[in-house]
Amino acid sequence: MPLNIPNLLTWLRIVLIPLVIGVYYYAPLPPHEQNLIATVAFVIAAVTDWFDGWLARKLGQTSAFGAFLDPVADKLMVAAALAVLVELDRTNAVVAFIIVGREIAISALREWMAHLGAAKSVAVSFVGKLKTAAQMVAIPMLLYHDDALGLPVAEMGDWLIWLAAALTLWSMGYYLGKAWPEIRSRTL
Repeated sequence: MPLNIPNLLTWLRIVLIPLVIGVYYYAPLPPHEQNLIATVAFVIAAVTDWFDGWLARKLGQTSAFGAFLDPVADKLMVAAALAVLVELDRTNAVVAFIIVGREIAISALREWMAHLGAAKSVAVSFVGKLKTAAQMVAIPMLLYHDDALGLPVAEMGDWLIWLAAALTLWSMGYYLGKAWPEIRSRTL
C-alpha cells in the first residue's frame, strides 16, 4: 500500500465511521451535541472523498490500492450513516435499502464488467455523480436534524434523501442498460 496523502485521507474517512456511529451510542452528550459531532465528522469524511481523488491526480499519486480503497470507504461511510439514521428513525429503511442495495449491485456489476474487459461501459456517469451529491448533502442534514438559520433542516434532508433514492434507482437503471449487451450475450 503506497503511503501518501490521498490514501491517508481515504483511511481518515474509514476511521471517522466509528465516530459517526459511536457518538450516538457511547457518548453521554446531549442530543444536539451528538448530532453536531456526527454531522461534522460526516462532512469532513465527505470533503475528503472529493479531495483525496483530486489530490491523487494533482500530485500524480494514483495507485491501484487507492482506486480500490476509495469507493470502499465511500460505501462504508454512507452505509454506516444510513444505518444510524434508520436506527434513530430519521430516514426510512426502504431508502437505506435502495441506496445500499444499489451500491452492492453496481459494485458487483463493475467488477464483473472489468473481468470481461468492458469496465468503461459502466464508468461513473453524471447521474451517478448527482446521486452522490444528493446523498452527501441529505445525510448530514438528517444527522444534524435540528433547525438552522430558521430552516427545517431535517425536513429538507428527508426530501433530499428520497430524491437521492430516486436518483439511485435511475443510475442503477442507467448502468444496467449500459451493461445489458454484455449481460445478454453472456447469459441468454
